[in-house]
Amino acid sequence: MAKRLMKGCEALAQAAILAGCRYYFGSPVAQQAELSAYLAKHLPLVEGTYVQAADEISAINMVYGASAAGARVMTSGSSTGMSLKQEGISGIAASELPCVIVNTMCGGSVAGASCPAQADYWQATRGGTHGDYRNIVFAPYSVQEMADMTIAGFNYADRFRTPVLILADSIVSQMMEPVELPKMPFDYDIDSKKWALGLPGTNKHNKNVCASTFTVQDELEEHNWHLYQKYQVIEKHFTEENKDLAIEEYMCEDAEIVLVGYGIIARLLKTVVEKCRKRGVKAGLARPKILWPFPTNAFKKLAQNTEKFMVIEMSCGQMVEDVKMAVNGAKPVYFFGRTGGAVPSDFEIFNEVSKLVCLD
Repeated sequence: MAKRLMKGCEALAQAAILAGCRYYFGSPVAQQAELSAYLAKHLPLVEGTYVQAADEISAINMVYGASAAGARVMTSGSSTGMSLKQEGISGIAASELPCVIVNTMCGGSVAGASCPAQADYWQATRGGTHGDYRNIVFAPYSVQEMADMTIAGFNYADRFRTPVLILADSIVSQMMEPVELPKMPFDYDIDSKKWALGLPGTNKHNKNVCASTFTVQDELEEHNWHLYQKYQVIEKHFTEENKDLAIEEYMCEDAEIVLVGYGIIARLLKTVVEKCRKRGVKAGLARPKILWPFPTNAFKKLAQNTEKFMVIEMSCGQMVEDVKMAVNGAKPVYFFGRTGGAVPSDFEIFNEVSKLVCLD
């Protein structure tokens, strides 16, 4: 299959079209403007709809409506725009509606800057707003994964009837690499969603209703426990049944120190691991590919053999909390980060590792 040289945003957009996405609602943002531009040009060619919404709140509620009608739909934004979408995402999750949401993170806090960061981890993995809900969160580290995880995202969104987030830093979104796209389109049938708005429900005289508002306490509690049980199934799927989907391990078999990072940082860490090995230090890399459900079992297993962990992030330390909870005190977990849009160099990271392993 031939490869094409594409930007991360463009590969993601084309993958969405191949996956059957025919509706996109959003607005151009610097970190992912190419995504919007690509879809504005190419969606009409497949009888799709592109709408540049007035704002992020409008965009997410358009997603709500299209998803309720059974469509494969996507929106995207960058950090501050994602904050504005949170109430809509909560409603979509509570209504058990599938969609894909892309966040190309930029430096923050507040208005932030048009530079790479990873400071939206908590927002993405903790739900982001009120209520007992979670979102599946993919973390691509290459242009190829931008495409692959988008296709997987639509499939998992439909399978579990839940929002799926593609959490990408702006370096991966903007860089160009060869990417291999499948020969699609997918055989996607909107009529297969028997729960969709307007289709006949269990009683042929009634129509389906997609809603998340329950005014009776017992009904709301029952619904929340239903969602909880679904999230338990999702966790088991990724952490027990399909571990390879959730994490990549590189040279961890005999590692004395395991470096942990996701997105663009993981690419730097592979270089650091190789430098360490040349100096006689047995280092390895653990890269979570899915941030929720977090690959807890994999880290528990790694903690049985390694001596220590070091988490590297472009933030003040957010994923480090999940690593510490997974390791559960069995081994020490250290942290090194840059924030505000700063990207650490492999030299900086290597120096921090050197301090922990006492390199001469």
